Amino acid sequence: MEIIKYDKKEDDEIIERSQNDVVDVLPIVKGILDDVKLNGDPSIRKYGEKFDKVKVSDFKVSREEIEESYNNVDEKLLKAIKKAISNIEKFHRLQLPKEWCEEINKGVIAGVIVRPIESVGCYIPGGKAVYPSTVLMTIIPARIAGVKRIVCCSPPSSEGKIADAILVAADLSGADEIYKIGGAQAIGAMAYGTQTIEKVDKIVGPGNIFVTGAKRLVYGEVDIEFEAGPSEILIIADETGNSEYISYDILSQAEHDPNASCCLVTHDEKLAVNVRNRTSEIVEDANRKDIVKKSLGKYGKIILTDNLEESIDFSNKYAPEHLIIMTDNNEEVLRKIKNAGSIFLGEYSPVAAGDYGSGTNHVLPTGTGGRIYSGLSTESFLKKPTFQKITYDGLKDLSETILPIAEYEGLHAHVDSVKIRLKRNV
Repeated sequence: MEIIKYDKKEDDEIIERSQNDVVDVLPIVKGILDDVKLNGDPSIRKYGEKFDKVKVSDFKVSREEIEESYNNVDEKLLKAIKKAISNIEKFHRLQLPKEWCEEINKGVIAGVIVRPIESVGCYIPGGKAVYPSTVLMTIIPARIAGVKRIVCCSPPSSEGKIADAILVAADLSGADEIYKIGGAQAIGAMAYGTQTIEKVDKIVGPGNIFVTGAKRLVYGEVDIEFEAGPSEILIIADETGNSEYISYDILSQAEHDPNASCCLVTHDEKLAVNVRNRTSEIVEDANRKDIVKKSLGKYGKIILTDNLEESIDFSNKYAPEHLIIMTDNNEEVLRKIKNAGSIFLGEYSPVAAGDYGSGTNHVLPTGTGGRIYSGLSTESFLKKPTFQKITYDGLKDLSETILPIAEYEGLHAHVDSVKIRLKRNV
């Protein structure tokens, strides 16, 4: 990782990262989506053979396959999944919003009701790694929100099967349907529907640039949470930062994807050098060394600032998916953070805790999306329609507000809809 002296004039160049790669694949993705929309199941099979190198005749996972998967999952892993489910459920139940109503003006009662989205599609990545944790993070909030139909799509192995841990996690989390489909074609299947798969109302879940590009293109046909692209981490640290912990935190994101973005921002030059050197050492022993090296070579940076305030300023502009604050006064720094997907305070709060067990969600906005989006939550699967109930006297009083504005805007039927009610109640 190279050490770069921070220069505000070069913000855009430093902040630029892998999200921009999505643009390059959009023409390919559009061709896949158009094919799926027009031809349905046959196109799903075609792209499965082309990209996943597997022939799958029946996409839907059977109950027998799910039951068999329980026999193949290690008891220790099963216990961990169940504990993670418990923590994730507890956290996401606390996110349920309350319905309310108030008298806004005399005779005017208004409020909000809360209703779940009818159907949701959860995309679970596969290929380079298997992610049962993402199953939990997408399905559990949807179930807690009350979504009636939860669909799960994940790419199959070369044997035409979805990993046992994913099937078990999906079953325990409450998936209603599970399909052996991956890539942009899975997004198309859930967005448009096929002969086998009924379309959904919203698609959530992270993926590679093809999946992210597909979600961008189907938005409008269905809702999406945001574009969850390759993993990102930014670490704000001062002289108290532990270079060993920081180096492993950097590798923990770099091992996800060659396009992952990993960044340390600090005003302590000694820490910067130590992290650079230690990271270079431990990369050589990494299980996914090739992926880590590509990631750090493309988007790995150590930013050297003049002071902590400048580090915080850079972080807010970077708006990282994962933000670790490893400073002497981390809670004070937290108060100054404006943009981030999920935040981890102190030496003993690695991103891995949020990924697997603390209860917070790990489906988070990337590519500076933290400036405008929150991470996936129970509210991501809810709608909040407003309502109002107005009495005659309330409408009469309110007419002094309604009529002048409606008349000014030239919407005379709006005016008449009020006047006719007041006239008939004289």
